[in-house]
Amino acid sequence: MLACSLRLPALATAIALLSACVEPVPPQSAPQGQEVTRGGISVADFAEVVARMEPVAEAECRARAPQARCDYKIQVDRRTSQPANAYQSVNDDGDPTITFTIALIADLANRDELAFVMGHEAAHHIAGHLERTQSTAVMGGVLGGLLGVALGGDATAIDTLQNVGATVGARTYSKAYELEADQLGTIITAKAGFNPVRGAQFFERLPDPGDQFLGSHPPNAQRIETVKRTMAQL
Repeated sequence: MLACSLRLPALATAIALLSACVEPVPPQSAPQGQEVTRGGISVADFAEVVARMEPVAEAECRARAPQARCDYKIQVDRRTSQPANAYQSVNDDGDPTITFTIALIADLANRDELAFVMGHEAAHHIAGHLERTQSTAVMGGVLGGLLGVALGGDATAIDTLQNVGATVGARTYSKAYELEADQLGTIITAKAGFNPVRGAQFFERLPDPGDQFLGSHPPNAQRIETVKRTMAQL
C-alpha cells in the first residue's frame, strides 16, 4: 500500500522545483577583461561586493549556525536565456552556494542592491530555509499520496495529489522565510559596510506579488518595511 502511495520520482521533481528559484547549473567563468554586466554593476563592483560580503556572511553563519557549512561559494550563471534571479543552494561538497544570473546582475542599479541580494541569500542558508522547505514539501507530498490511496485513486491521481501536497508543504512558510532572510540579510549587509535600505530599493522595481494565499513571496512594501525596521533597531 505505502509503496503505491509514495511515487518518489514525481515527488522529488516537485521538491527540486520548489526548493530553489531556478534549477542550479554549473557556472561559466567570465573571460579576463570581459564585462559580465550591462547595468550599474561592473565586474570590479561584483568582485568588491563579494570580497566584502562573504567573510561577514561566513562569520554570521558560524555564530548563528555553528553546525552548518559556512564557506560560501559565489557563482554567476552566464546563460542569457535565464531570467533575473538569485538563489541559494548546496554544491556537491556540501558548501552553501549563491548563484546570480547574468540578467539579475544587469538589473541591479548599485553595489548596495547587489550586497543586499547576497546578504538575503546568505541568510536563507543560515536559517536553514532550504532544508526546512524540503522537509515540509516531503511531508506534504506524503500526506497527499496517502490521501490519494485512501480515496482509491489510480497512479496518476496519486501523483497529482503528491505534487499538490508538496507544493502546499513548500509554500506554507515561504513568505515567512523570505521576511526572515530580509531581516538577517539586512544585518549582514550593514555589517559589511553597505546600505541595506538603499539596497532594498530593488524591490520597488519588481512586480508586486501582493499577499496571495500560498504565494512564494510577501508584498514588496512589507519587505521594504522589514529592512527599514531592522535598520532602525540596529
